[in-house]
Amino acid sequence: MADQTHVLFVEDDDVIREATQLALERDGFAVTAMPDGLSGLEAFRADRPDIALLDVMLPGLDGVSLCRRIRDESTVPVIMLSARADSIDVVLGLEAGADDYVTKPFDGAVLVARIRAVLRRFGHAGGGDRADAGSAADTGGVLTFGELEVDTEGMEVRRAGRPVALTPTEMRLLLEFSSAPGTVFSRDRLLERVWDYGWGGDTRVVDVHVQRLRTKIGQDRIETVRGFGYKLKA
Repeated sequence: MADQTHVLFVEDDDVIREATQLALERDGFAVTAMPDGLSGLEAFRADRPDIALLDVMLPGLDGVSLCRRIRDESTVPVIMLSARADSIDVVLGLEAGADDYVTKPFDGAVLVARIRAVLRRFGHAGGGDRADAGSAADTGGVLTFGELEVDTEGMEVRRAGRPVALTPTEMRLLLEFSSAPGTVFSRDRLLERVWDYGWGGDTRVVDVHVQRLRTKIGQDRIETVRGFGYKLKA
């Protein structure tokens, strides 16, 4: 198990939980499966998994609240599972700190691909080599944008001299913007570069993460270019 990627899977539907656990284990993951939010939180604290898969609708402690509790304690990657693609729960989950989401019913191969894409972004071994963090990370040194400082080697961010705590996904998003300040990045490009999507994805993932990043580095630091995307103000 030490060499395996450890997945915490919290799902209250017995059939889905058991079938998904078996499918993930066949793909080489070690899985801890829990039926409700409170037991999921206990398992997270006891096992410290590499990634968490959380159903939105959970008894006791719902998936969004569980995501918030996990995010208060850790930057471990979180994928939300939602029964409806257009549900407000998707946005709530992302706002709570989730890195991605998958809509149910899902194909097992798609779920595994999304897990591995997230793990590559976070530098875990479960899905391949660590993905390129953007060209800004290759330049070395500290990039300065007004009161914002981005240390691309130490992977640290400061605003007005104070440390800014970013999740790995938020850091990768900022590095992507920092690689070409003033350049407009489309949502599709950010999905490909930051989320490692080789196919079309839901741009709400980008929008919510940009908003979360803005609250941490300054609302006016990332500009919306209507009809095109976003850019970092130089």
